[in-house]
Amino acid sequence: MSKARGIFQLYQKLLTNRPYLVQAIQAGTLMGAGDVISQTCIEYKSFENFDFKRTIKFSSIGFFVGGPALRAWYGLLNKHVGVGGKTVAIKKVFVDQAIFAPGFLFFILIAVGTMQGKSWESIKTDIDANYLDVLKTNYYIWPWVQLANFYYIPLQYQVLIVQSVALFWNTYLSWKTNHKSLLE
Repeated sequence: MSKARGIFQLYQKLLTNRPYLVQAIQAGTLMGAGDVISQTCIEYKSFENFDFKRTIKFSSIGFFVGGPALRAWYGLLNKHVGVGGKTVAIKKVFVDQAIFAPGFLFFILIAVGTMQGKSWESIKTDIDANYLDVLKTNYYIWPWVQLANFYYIPLQYQVLIVQSVALFWNTYLSWKTNHKSLLE
């Protein structure tokens, strides 16, 4: 148990000293893991057919965009909406889901299409086909996760909690943004 405690203490120290870097690594790793799960457990790709470039690209979105954006966003929510309490948590969920989620999901769909090397016309077609479904699915899952996250979890751990739940969300996003290419 001592090793686990030591690892957690190291994590806390790194998180305090380099919050954006740690949360970027978390997000990138978990987005990559979501893509691996999508390719192996949903798309049933064998090792020979596994698309490693796709995983690296999907992971890089988490590393360069997802983690840093979430950390900055949660900091802004704490600063402008408040830190604790039921009312603050509800306000944060509302602001998060009304402002951040629609724009962030739109950007993620653009980023995935861009990383896939698609033309702008193809990206727009994918957004037309997928955006509302992804946003609707987001509203089934994330308000409840965020309510618990904002009410119970300290700021420095909120991205970790979200990214842990997002392992399943990232699997869905990876499948959703790649399943059409499976049919072609």
